[in-house]
Amino acid sequence: MKTNYHTHTTRCQHASGSDEDFVLSAIKGGFQVLGFSDHTPWKYRSDYESGIRMQPEELPAYVESVRTLQDKYRDKIDIKLGLECEYFPDYIPWLKEQVKAYRLDYLIFGNHFYHTDEKFPYFGRHTDSRDMLDLYEESAIEGMESGLFCCLAHPELFMCSYPEFDHHCSNISRHICRAAARLNIPLEYNISRISYDAKRGLTTFPHPKFWHIAAAEGCTAIIGVDAHVHQYLEEKTYYEQAVRALKELGIKTTDTLPMRK
Repeated sequence: MKTNYHTHTTRCQHASGSDEDFVLSAIKGGFQVLGFSDHTPWKYRSDYESGIRMQPEELPAYVESVRTLQDKYRDKIDIKLGLECEYFPDYIPWLKEQVKAYRLDYLIFGNHFYHTDEKFPYFGRHTDSRDMLDLYEESAIEGMESGLFCCLAHPELFMCSYPEFDHHCSNISRHICRAAARLNIPLEYNISRISYDAKRGLTTFPHPKFWHIAAAEGCTAIIGVDAHVHQYLEEKTYYEQAVRALKELGIKTTDTLPMRK
């Protein structure tokens, strides 16, 4: 099947298009399953305000919107309701309460910050030292071991800011991949930056060296669009390119993520 479990909405403050626009584009793009997984809100204990995620008071409307679309388009596409979450240990009890209260289908793990964005910088922009790489590895493995998440999104996010894929990158990638394989957690082959990187001569993610390690370590891959613009779900070139790349790697792949019971 052609599936995507990584879809955002305007509530995250850096996406465009209505919730229904994403559904219509997914249908046009030939998807059988569309999972909404917008950036989770966090009920901070400080006065910190994030500019990259929905607010806690927006969560009910998000859930209601996706549930309404599930019913409206049930004969055309299978819509799932989830969130993309970090592993913030102090706030996990609150997250678990929301998962239960709103009967969320799944959570994907976006390892963007170490333990909280109140104190630590974004891995995708500030991983420019070995210390930050180590924090990324620690957070990634802790999050996967928590049992909360059904996949690790853009597992090589650190390459958005780290200058080159050196032996330190190889080491932490191997550790992350071994943990994912041990825990049977798929790694997301995220195609959201392919066009951006090609235009600028960059290699961030998906990064070939990371994925060679993932294949060697026996990991499972799932393709993720990470759609912040609904039209990207209609673009077939990069999805088909990803299918070919994963086949050439010989890595195990899946088109389905386990839903919460």
